[in-house]
Amino acid sequence: MNFIKTELPDVFIIEPRVFGDSRGWFMESFSQTKMKEAGLNYDFVQDNHSYSAQEGVLRGIHFQNGDAAQAKLVRCARGAVLDVAVDLRKSSPTYKKWVAVELSAENKRQLLIPRGFGHGFITLTPDVEFLYKADNFYNAPQDRNILWNDPDLAIDWGILHPILSDKDANAPLLKDSDCSFL
Repeated sequence: MNFIKTELPDVFIIEPRVFGDSRGWFMESFSQTKMKEAGLNYDFVQDNHSYSAQEGVLRGIHFQNGDAAQAKLVRCARGAVLDVAVDLRKSSPTYKKWVAVELSAENKRQLLIPRGFGHGFITLTPDVEFLYKADNFYNAPQDRNILWNDPDLAIDWGILHPILSDKDANAPLLKDSDCSFL
C-alpha cells in the first residue's frame, strides 16, 4: 500500500497494490499491520455500504459530534465519486479547508479521513457503490451535517444542482451548527 499525504494533516490517499492477470485482479483493501507501519493507528468497528443510482447524487457533508466522532476509510467499489474531507476542528490551522479526491472502481484509491473532519461525496457516474470503514459506531443523536454549498467552505463539487436527500438539502451552515470539534 502506498500512503500519500494530502494538503490536510492526517488525511491520506491510500493506493493498494493490485495484482492482475488474464483472470482479473486481486488487491488487499485493508491491512491493519500496514496502516500501523505507516503510523496510522485506527481500530475500525463498522463497515458501511451505500448505493447511488444516478450521477450527481451528493451525500454530505456528514459527521458525528463529540465522543461519537468517526474516522473513516472510504472507497468506491463501482463507478466513480468526487470524495471530500473538510477540517472542522476549530483550533486547527487548516480549519474549514477541504480536499477533494476522485475515487473510482478503476483507480481503486481510498481516502483516510480522521475524526474531526466532515465527509461527503458526489457521484460522477450512475450505479455507484461506496464503502467505508468507521472507527466508531453510528450514533443517531450525534449525527450531524453541514450544508453542501456552505459559502464559508466554498467546496467545488463541479455541479450546481445535485440530487440531495431532504436531510442534506436542509442542513445548517457551519456557522449555525453545533459542531464541537476542537
